[in-house]
Amino acid sequence: MSSRKIEVVDYDTDWPHSFESEKLALEKALYDTAVKIEHIASSSIPNLAAKPIIDILIEIDKVERLDVKADIFCNLGYEVKGENGIPGRRYYQKGGNNRTHHIHAFQSGSFVLLRHSAFKEYQQAHPLIAREYASIKKQAALSCNKDTERYISMKNDFIVKHEKLALDWYGS
Repeated sequence: MSSRKIEVVDYDTDWPHSFESEKLALEKALYDTAVKIEHIASSSIPNLAAKPIIDILIEIDKVERLDVKADIFCNLGYEVKGENGIPGRRYYQKGGNNRTHHIHAFQSGSFVLLRHSAFKEYQQAHPLIAREYASIKKQAALSCNKDTERYISMKNDFIVKHEKLALDWYGS
């Protein structure tokens, strides 16, 4: 079990500003590498309850190019986590047990890039579904007892169902 607190809070209007600030620092540091830097996950969706963590998606022409830039991420306060369980990803965390930011970097053309964009835009276009997801996340955070795997598991059925719907919707 994790010692990290898992909480889902009401939308914070500062989240977009926090993302933009971090995006500027990342663009400056990765000027020769990043294709696109995007705010993703629940904190990117206006009025959606979320964990108070800014999730950032970086599209990169060759993901391996990030491997020689670990010092850049460390200088920005991130812990370099490698693939961290997802092949082809480069993952970075900021804030230790009180995380403030996550970076997920994938190579251009990766299905994961499409999946993240589709799920985000699907929720933005379907506010009732987004509210249902927020309710599930709040309940999971309250009952998971700081167990990250349990928190993820409690959201899984919703995500699997709606991710498929989001991809179909996004592609139409």
